[in-house]
Amino acid sequence: MDRHPTEVEEAQAVQDSEADVIHNSFSWITSLNIYKGVIFFKINTIHTMPNKILETNSTVPAAKKGTGDKSTINKDEMKNAPLHKFFVSALKDIYYAENAILEALEKMQEAATTEELKDAFEDHHLQTQKHVKRLEKVFQLVDEKPEKKECKAIKGIIEEGEEVIKSTEDGSATRDVALIIAAQKVEHYEIATYGGLAQLAITMGHDKAADLLERTLQEEEDTDSHLTDIAETSINFDAEQED
Repeated sequence: MDRHPTEVEEAQAVQDSEADVIHNSFSWITSLNIYKGVIFFKINTIHTMPNKILETNSTVPAAKKGTGDKSTINKDEMKNAPLHKFFVSALKDIYYAENAILEALEKMQEAATTEELKDAFEDHHLQTQKHVKRLEKVFQLVDEKPEKKECKAIKGIIEEGEEVIKSTEDGSATRDVALIIAAQKVEHYEIATYGGLAQLAITMGHDKAADLLERTLQEEEDTDSHLTDIAETSINFDAEQED
């Protein structure tokens, strides 16, 4: 009587057959093409089997062009890039602004009425000195020399602050209200500038510079919040009671 193979034996035979195909196959690259920045290799594979040869073609994409490490970019190319030039120009702008703010804060501290506001201006003056030093480090990190470029925006804001000192009564709460608003206009300009610069630094791969810019951004936001607290706690109410 003929013996029929069991299901287990049939499954094992299929596995053995597949293993023979894999064991007896080999591939080689027959062509290389580039399409839209992607390299494709054409691979021919021969599977050797008893009394049969199977040939298959497959196309495999290689690494896409333009995804190399940014650190390999030539420094001259980086410096000539439009975005880098704009970034450096904006750094020079805020560098000028921070130095101008140092002088303005001294005048605002002297003109303030309450000790709380005087202390706030004094603290921010010390903080602004650190901001100037950080900017100088940022210049170094992007291989540029620290330079100032006249910032017309901050000049206008500071001139407005000087005007409110002249137009308000010495020793009044109303003057402090005006000084806080003037100071917050400065803060909002700095917040907008540092926020934009930090994101550009990240985009261009200047991670260390971005960290410094983000640290200053956070301190400017904290100062703005502190000035709001001072105004809302008492000064606004005191000014409302003045004749």
